[in-house]
Amino acid sequence: MPGDVLSARALNRALLARQGLLERTAAPALAMVERLAGMQAQVPENPYVALWSRVEAFDPTELSALVSDRRAVRAQLMRATIHLVSARDARMLHPLTRGVLAQVFRNGWLARLGGAPVDDVVAAGVELLAERPRTRAELAAALAPRWPDADPPALAQAVTFLSPVLQVPPRGLWGATAQATWALTEQWLGDSVDPEPGAEAMVLRYLAAFGPASVADARTWSGVTGLREVVERLRPRLRAFRDERGRELFDVEDGPRPAPDTPAPPRFLPEYDNVGLSHDDRSRLFAGLGPGAPLPRGGRAIGTLLVDGFYRANWQVAEGRDAATLTIDRFAPRDEDPLRTVEAIVAEGNGLLAFLVPNAATHRVQFIPALRR
Repeated sequence: MPGDVLSARALNRALLARQGLLERTAAPALAMVERLAGMQAQVPENPYVALWSRVEAFDPTELSALVSDRRAVRAQLMRATIHLVSARDARMLHPLTRGVLAQVFRNGWLARLGGAPVDDVVAAGVELLAERPRTRAELAAALAPRWPDADPPALAQAVTFLSPVLQVPPRGLWGATAQATWALTEQWLGDSVDPEPGAEAMVLRYLAAFGPASVADARTWSGVTGLREVVERLRPRLRAFRDERGRELFDVEDGPRPAPDTPAPPRFLPEYDNVGLSHDDRSRLFAGLGPGAPLPRGGRAIGTLLVDGFYRANWQVAEGRDAATLTIDRFAPRDEDPLRTVEAIVAEGNGLLAFLVPNAATHRVQFIPALRR
């Protein structure tokens, strides 16, 4: 067993350093997307908020241009969820996550095909997508007459889960609203997916972005099984540690591991951010210091607030006639918080409002319930 033990706080600082959350980085948006090994993106605005919290002077039109120019794409990949990844990573990751997508389809949709042969359904759907990108509703309508006993949505799901596809603009562009429309990955990118990608490369990318981490952590992030054997093949190239509960953790040799007392400024994360979704053991971020599920309120976004590196509150933005308000839900100051923590939260919150609602006449940050001074 490895000898070095890493505390939850040490793991927290290692995670934040790799995720660009200890300090903003002057990096191109595409470089940060690849550094993060992809970004959770089922809510199209989420990657923009996530990059704003990580990239110095982030300009959302930069990411929009990457999506328009087909250098970044939205596709079902890790955990069978929509991720924003570089075009290069899409070609590598789809073959590795194909089994995850197939299992999700079997569990949720296969029984609803009414006996329609899956391979024939997928082949027919691929022919349709080769003509032009289509929504799932359009795929369902076109395929249903051929297989009248099938549930039409299941026919569309078979195509999008079981063939290499991605979502095309305008969905995913900054400020745009559009239905999810699917295209063939190879046709959209003008290049084939990797025929034999190595799972070793995927695991190394995961550890560089989220390590030190266990095999179970890597499986939670990707949804891919059988990673124990992959990690064992990589073991000579990895560093090994233990957490405080004795679980074995692995890391790339050059992965940053800052001191546990390294300052961590407040950061606003979107509702779905892989920093909080990519470990089986989430105590490195969720240490019981936050309020739990967000309260239902009207507004355009709900996210999580990190204070001193850990989840401490929820947040939401609402736009009124003349003002945009950022509500911070149930933040509770602690004696050990850094000096002027509330002021730092308000400053960061005002920056977020300026990013999300730049044309509002006024911006306001409020705490619910109100903080005692």
